[in-house]
Amino acid sequence: MMRTHLAKFVLLTLSLLLLFSSSVSLADQSFIDTKTGQAMKIDSALFTTEQSKKFLSTGENPYNGNAEAIASGKKHYQTYSCAQCHGAQAQGQTAAGLIGPKFNHSKSATDKGMFEIIWAGTNGGMSAKGQGVMDPTNKSNGLSPDEILKLIAWVRSQGKG
Repeated sequence: MMRTHLAKFVLLTLSLLLLFSSSVSLADQSFIDTKTGQAMKIDSALFTTEQSKKFLSTGENPYNGNAEAIASGKKHYQTYSCAQCHGAQAQGQTAAGLIGPKFNHSKSATDKGMFEIIWAGTNGGMSAKGQGVMDPTNKSNGLSPDEILKLIAWVRSQGKG
């Protein structure tokens, strides 16, 4: 009888250890396509930096407030012509502003939500910017998750939002 309890205890302990040791993959964010409302699969192998992996796990942007990342994000914002619609300081132009407090898409208030919008685009005319989406024949044409996080950090640095 004692051996049975000991065996059950050992199995339970090992099961818990396995569960907690794999918690990173269990905690990965699920992403929703803004256009369809459906789950969006983004290959976790695209999250190559420590910061993008942290974002994948938590949904929070570790680049917010990082001056170097913000400078890089500004370049991405300009390179991908975001300013054409959203204005030079993300204040809005032909498209809504990105700095709040009123967002065109309420999900823009969170880093995860803004990431989803940038990655997949919107029904309102914004094209997807995610890695390879702009040109499916060229997987490097488009923003990586890390670049999107830096772009978001720049937007957040522009004011409320």
